[in-house]
Amino acid sequence: MHIPDGYLSPATCGVMYGAAAPFWYVASTRVRQALTGRTVPVLALFAAFSFVVMMFNVPLPGGTTGHAVGGTLLAITLGPWAAVIGVSVVLGIQALFFGDGGLMALGANCFNMAIVLPLVGYFIYKVISSNSEATSTRRLVAAVLASYIALVVAAFVASIEFGLQPHFFHAADGTPLYCPYSLGKAISAMMVGHLLIAGPVEALATGLVFAFLQRTHSSLIKADVPGKKEGKVWLLWGALGLVALATPIGLLASGTAWG
Repeated sequence: MHIPDGYLSPATCGVMYGAAAPFWYVASTRVRQALTGRTVPVLALFAAFSFVVMMFNVPLPGGTTGHAVGGTLLAITLGPWAAVIGVSVVLGIQALFFGDGGLMALGANCFNMAIVLPLVGYFIYKVISSNSEATSTRRLVAAVLASYIALVVAAFVASIEFGLQPHFFHAADGTPLYCPYSLGKAISAMMVGHLLIAGPVEALATGLVFAFLQRTHSSLIKADVPGKKEGKVWLLWGALGLVALATPIGLLASGTAWG
């Protein structure tokens, strides 16, 4: 879902930075008020999880990629505003040090994956899981469905940003100056990949982690700060480490998105 530099016009990139700025401001204010000595490590853990799962890129037509994000899971555990900050930081690191996306398109990528995705996912989760226990099956179903739908919605927003480029920005002879694909082609390419591949992966990853949290750290799901510390946090870090060790497998495959 990362939009590479060069696929959006400078004007579009500026507009997307402007659209993301108010959310960043509100999120930074809310997060400063809510973070505690206990929640900071949890935010770091789930931000690291988001970083790792985004490294498993599936190339899609048109130069972009499909991948899981983990933003809905972060929104469920620490709230949507913490997810905005966490995923934005992850995207910034990827753009600066890994060339994934780019600084010009960072505003658009953050708007799609760090703002639209967690806010939509959190809203859907709250609607489905309202008035249910933290360990209920309905909460698990809500997390899975919310993560899937939110990723697809974020991909749809990105496809619109792609598809509008040749309509507004083209040479005198009609040659597109940036993304060459029309709105219909961009939506089709993005939707197929995310509906059938990236979305199910996001739902599976969210469901597995959420089910584990229900069994061992249900206090995170209830979004309170428990007086009793629960064990087995090392299992989460261990699982994250195994997934991180698996990311170089992508170097064996061809294509810049995989590598």
